Amino acid sequence: MKALVTGSGGLIGSACAAHFAERGWEVCGIDNNMRENFFGPGGSTRAVVYGLESAHGAYRHHWLDIRERQAIRDLLETERPDFIVHTAAQPSHDMAASIPYEDFDVNAGGTLNLLVAARDFCPDSPFCFTSTNKVYGDRPNELKLVELETRWDYADGLDGIDENLSIDNCTHSLFGASKLSADVLAQEFGRYFSMPVGIFRGGCLTGPKHAAVELHGYLAYIVRCAVSGRPYTVFGYKGKQVRDQIHCDDVANLFLEFYSDPKCGEVYNLGGGRANSISILETIAALEGFGHKLKWKLSETNRIGDHICYISDLGKLYRHFPKWHLQMCLDDILGELVIEQEKSLRRQS
Repeated sequence: MKALVTGSGGLIGSACAAHFAERGWEVCGIDNNMRENFFGPGGSTRAVVYGLESAHGAYRHHWLDIRERQAIRDLLETERPDFIVHTAAQPSHDMAASIPYEDFDVNAGGTLNLLVAARDFCPDSPFCFTSTNKVYGDRPNELKLVELETRWDYADGLDGIDENLSIDNCTHSLFGASKLSADVLAQEFGRYFSMPVGIFRGGCLTGPKHAAVELHGYLAYIVRCAVSGRPYTVFGYKGKQVRDQIHCDDVANLFLEFYSDPKCGEVYNLGGGRANSISILETIAALEGFGHKLKWKLSETNRIGDHICYISDLGKLYRHFPKWHLQMCLDDILGELVIEQEKSLRRQS
C-alpha cells in the first residue's frame, strides 16, 4: 500500500509519514520547506525530512511545491497512491495578512491542484484534508461565555463546538478565508464527484517535532519559551483564552481509521475535546509544575479573528469512527513537550 503525504516535514505530515511507514506502508512525501521562508530558520522542516529518510526505508521524498500544477499531476499520475493525506499549508493566520497571494495560492490553489489530480488519477483513494477551526472565523466568540478565575468557558453548559456552527458573516483572517476556500473545495469534490474526501478542522495540533514559532504552534512555542527562559507575550483576553490540544499521533491514528472507513465530503472538528482543553494562564501554571517558570507579559491587543474559547465537540468523530480514541492526555502532551525542549537545550549548550 502506498500513501502520499503533503507537508511531510511538518507536524502532522511527519507524524503520518512515520506512522504509516512503521505499519508497512510505502510513503511518498512532499515538502519544499516553505515554512523556512515564512518563519525563518526556526520554522525549517529540513531536519525532520532528513530524519524520516534516515529512519524509514519506505519513505521517499519530493522537494515539490504544491502550487506547481503540472508537477503535482505528473506525480499523482506516476504514483497513483492508495491514500492521500494533505497537510501542506501556509499555517499562520497572523502572517497571511502580509503575504495574501502566497497564502491563498498555497492553501486554496495547492489544495485544488491535489484534488483535481486525485480525481483524474486515483479517485477511489481516500483523501484526508487538514483544514482548521479558523474556518469558523470569530463566530465562536459570539457564543455566550462566562469568565472564570483562570479561563473563559461556555456559559450555557456547552461541552464544545460542533460542525454546525456557521461559517458566515464573521471575521476569519485571510488565512481562515484561504483555508475555508480549500475546505469547501474538498467538500465539493467529495460530494459532487463522490470521492472519499474527509475534511478535518483542526484546532491546536501539537507534538514534540513541532517546529513552532511565535506566529504558529502555541503550545510547543510557549513550552520552548519556558524551558529556555525566553520571554513570552500573551495577546489579549487576560490570558484566559482556551484551546483543546490533540497529539499528532492521535491525528495519524484517526486518519488511518478514515482510510478504513472513508466518507465522501464529510467535515469533522478535530481537537482534544474538553478533557484536553487548557487556557494560557493554566498552561503557565502547569509549566511551573514541571519546574519551568515562564517570563511573560500581557498585551491588551488580541489577534484579529482569534478565538476566546474554542473546545472541539468530538461527538461526530466518535460516532463515525468508534474504534478511535484519544491516547494522549494533556499531562502526557505537556510532559513530552517539556522533555523534548530540555533535550534540545542540552544539545545546544
